[in-house]
Amino acid sequence: METIGTFKKDTLFLSLMLEIDGSYLEGGGQIVRTALAFSTLMGQPFKVVNIRKGRPKSGLKNQHLFAVRALKELCNADVKGDELGSESLEYSPGKLEYHNLNIDIGTAGSITLLLQAVLPVVMFSDKKIIVKIKGGTDTEHSMPIDYFVNVFLPHLKKYAEFDTELKGRGYYPKGGAKLILNIKPKYSINGFKNFFDFLKYVREESRKIELTEQGKLIFIKGISHAAKELMNASVAERQAKTARFQLGKFGIPVKIESQYADSLSIGSGITVWALFSKDEELDFMNPVILGSDALGEKRKRAEKVGEEAAFRLIKQIKANGAVDKYLADQLLPFLALFGGSIKAGEITDHCLTNIYVIEKFTGVRFRVEGKVISIQ
Repeated sequence: METIGTFKKDTLFLSLMLEIDGSYLEGGGQIVRTALAFSTLMGQPFKVVNIRKGRPKSGLKNQHLFAVRALKELCNADVKGDELGSESLEYSPGKLEYHNLNIDIGTAGSITLLLQAVLPVVMFSDKKIIVKIKGGTDTEHSMPIDYFVNVFLPHLKKYAEFDTELKGRGYYPKGGAKLILNIKPKYSINGFKNFFDFLKYVREESRKIELTEQGKLIFIKGISHAAKELMNASVAERQAKTARFQLGKFGIPVKIESQYADSLSIGSGITVWALFSKDEELDFMNPVILGSDALGEKRKRAEKVGEEAAFRLIKQIKANGAVDKYLADQLLPFLALFGGSIKAGEITDHCLTNIYVIEKFTGVRFRVEGKVISIQ
């Protein structure tokens, strides 16, 4: 394993409390998650105010609190404002000391949203890390677990090896699913004097994210899932059948698996993803995978759920991006670290908000030209 380094607070910049406006642009919880990740990696204290201001329920939610507590545990941070509903948070990280994590969100708070804060830190450990999280896997306004595993993680495999095991499904409101994520880092954060030496080291051509050409659509996959209580109504199969019909119009293979799972709450959903190739071969270092999803609801027909997921994926494919609008946002922290360029189907306010936070912490400057985001 290569050694990269733990950042030391040996510059004036890292000793000052960085102030973040939590209501900036999109103003969601992503501001807190991204700030926590970079703060912990860099040893940079920060204060964020107006957290999720303007939302129906402003302030910190469960998944934010448990992200704070998990990272606090890893770096012995001093924290103020880590309470449910708090609209301000102060976080002063100490020295990183890696170990396995066991987190129970206690509700259907999103497992994948929590991982947006934790993963960029633990994937640069000096040893294998096991993260166990209990919570929600398929909930509103968050990345479904199947998207996380099949669309997002493949883009990080050149930086770490990942193995996932999912037990049950976590639907709203009780959650209760358990994800076991095994991470074997390829680069460890130990020994570097400062953050900028770290950036210089990892900015080698072989590690860059280069996703600007969509390529040729070769096949579509998916997972349609539902609570076991919905098996008699064939909900998972009906979702899959409708999505398969719509996506089959591309004239390429479409394989959507139907699953039923143990769950504390009744729910359903479907995630579909499209894979592309260049020169008839998959690029495993820079894979082009676009994804979409839809959730079931009371009095919402399973056929409608499948149709929504399919139409959303069709829209992303026709937008001619090499990443979908959600993946663009999720890859930004790694684009800042490793360099490169991505072409999105759409640049969202969520994406621009994430750029704001990353630039505040790192000093890295993004260039946004049309639908292409790159590092200057």
